[in-house]
Amino acid sequence: MSNKNIIFINILGLLGITSVLLTAFILQLILNELPCPLCLLQRIGFGMVMFGLMLNVRYGIKQRHYGIILIGAVFGLLTSLHQILLHVIPNTPAYGSAIFGFHYYTWAFILFITIILSVSILLILNDIDGNGNYVIGKFGRYVCLGAIAVIALNVVATFFECGPFQCPYDPINYWLF
Repeated sequence: MSNKNIIFINILGLLGITSVLLTAFILQLILNELPCPLCLLQRIGFGMVMFGLMLNVRYGIKQRHYGIILIGAVFGLLTSLHQILLHVIPNTPAYGSAIFGFHYYTWAFILFITIILSVSILLILNDIDGNGNYVIGKFGRYVCLGAIAVIALNVVATFFECGPFQCPYDPINYWLF
């Protein structure tokens, strides 16, 4: 597979994960469902995945960038699995709304598994040369800027929710308001 195709796949992955975080942020505002601390940790996992993808899009494909993606995905996977296991216990209510029958943390678990498998396949198919003659295109630049904006929105919303304190386990309102 050519480097251009791999970079385009990374751009599409970055666009997809950005869409996931943007959707979570919009649903948080529309449904007034504040994310719990485990949900926020899953968003950090998605942010780490986005950071690794942005590095690939900006500087070209490198193994260490995929390593960042995998570390973020494993972190998010373990966090979402922990939350799934908390809600499997009988008489324990689920947290948040369901989308197509699954709650947010279950979707996060599925997405993190998909990310790990996808990156593994890309590592198998791609010969990583790390040459320094890569120049980012306009589409890649715009996707990176969109990803940075979505991460910034989530950071600001988290500060509004928790402030400089530890986030409550079951948040019901924003700290700042």
